[in-house]
Amino acid sequence: MAKLLILAGVVLVGLGLVLMTGFPLGRLPGDFVVRRGSFTFYFPLGTSILASLFLTLLFTFLRR
Repeated sequence: MAKLLILAGVVLVGLGLVLMTGFPLGRLPGDFVVRRGSFTFYFPLGTSILASLFLTLLFTFLRR
């Protein structure tokens, strides 16, 4: 349990550092925004694919 908490902290610090550098997480190519009048629909497809790839690699590395 302690290793998992340490790993979660390291991941959060890493994500914070990436966001501080200006990485456009949430505004990647492939993120769709539809605006019609007062209605806005946002579908973060590119961001979801990137997060899925990152988590897959992370959990594959942790399993070994």
